[in-house]
Amino acid sequence: MVNFTPKFIKENKKIIIHETASDYMTTNVITFKADQEIMDVTEKIIQRKISGAPVVNNKGEIIGIITEKDCLRVIYDEKYHNLFPNQGKVTNYMSKKVVTVDYNIKIYELASLFMKSNFRRYPVLRNGKMVGVISRRDVLKACKKIKKTSW
Repeated sequence: MVNFTPKFIKENKKIIIHETASDYMTTNVITFKADQEIMDVTEKIIQRKISGAPVVNNKGEIIGIITEKDCLRVIYDEKYHNLFPNQGKVTNYMSKKVVTVDYNIKIYELASLFMKSNFRRYPVLRNGKMVGVISRRDVLKACKKIKKTSW
């Protein structure tokens, strides 16, 4: 049987099939601790221009996620309801249910996950340990490199 698929299409298919989260993830990840003050974390999120970050314990294991939305809720409640400045801990505001992905997950699977969810990022795990974070923007960059005919 003769395969008439042009060579450039075959090469691009290899890219989409083989590229994974580990090829595009951020490995220098900003993390927070559950006992940090929420207002300090809010300030760091603003300064670093990030939309959120994993919350880890002393062993480096993920125990939650804190997002700019969580921080906004704290500030909104404080300002709108004329409350005293909130000095609560991250543990009181973080999401404790963390959805993660494996470092070997394919880019096209990640694209599908992002389209089905409201998440902006997923912590990436290898053998149960966090090795990075992959964002929607990372996946968008990866998908943009792929030719239309590769999907």
